[in-house]
Amino acid sequence: MTRWSRFNIISVALGFAFLYLPIVLLVVFSFNESRLVTVWAGFSTKWYVALFNNQGLMDAAWVTIRVALLSATIATVLGTMAALSLVRFTRFRGRMLFSGMVYAPLVMPEVITGLSLLLLFVAIGFDRGFWTVTLAHITLTMCFVAVVVQSRLLSFDRSVEEAALDLGATPLRTFFEVTLPIIAPAVFSGWVLAFTLSLDDLVIASFTSGPGATTLPMKIYSQVRLGVTPEINAACTLLIALVTVGVIIASIVTKRRELQRQRDEHAAFAGR
Repeated sequence: MTRWSRFNIISVALGFAFLYLPIVLLVVFSFNESRLVTVWAGFSTKWYVALFNNQGLMDAAWVTIRVALLSATIATVLGTMAALSLVRFTRFRGRMLFSGMVYAPLVMPEVITGLSLLLLFVAIGFDRGFWTVTLAHITLTMCFVAVVVQSRLLSFDRSVEEAALDLGATPLRTFFEVTLPIIAPAVFSGWVLAFTLSLDDLVIASFTSGPGATTLPMKIYSQVRLGVTPEINAACTLLIALVTVGVIIASIVTKRRELQRQRDEHAAFAGR
């Protein structure tokens, strides 16, 4: 059993404090009575009421949620297809180019991605707005879904699919009834990751947004330059809560799927 030294414990504690203490302070001061965000004057929820009465922030939040839901869903479908292509079809012409194009947004600075997409939309005459932000977020998040799903497919037991095919199932039916349920936790995790990245994005959305498509991070950033208000703390706290709930749900679903898979395997071995 490894024993931690006092230095290791202090280092880990300082590291976690550096990461999470600012978030804790933000959440605490979102319930502050005072308008001064650094002076505690008592507990109050009035800034949450003020947030929901702030039409500008609510419109930006609605745009952000719609973009995140749509882009995460499409990115999950495309990322899953890309992962299947890379894992199941190991030899085809242009595989290296295709792999590089799929994973390029992972290493490409967001400034370059946003600027290149802006130049593309301007060149083809596509008016910037809701759909340009959505397309940009699909481009950004699809590669993350592909990485998550590909890692699950690499450890996938192909004999289950082969058994379904031997019993007369078509490849399409085998995918939807055998493959997809097994990789569903990875697909759902990829969707949650894509949704979170879309909620968080500021740089790419700033390049590709237009009239009527201001996202919540853009709105918050424009207001922070004039000073932090308790309403912004409340909005950030709700975003933190939304992402936390999504991560918890994804963890629970993944855990239950894994336990169910283990029970099914034990039942299959017991029935032999």
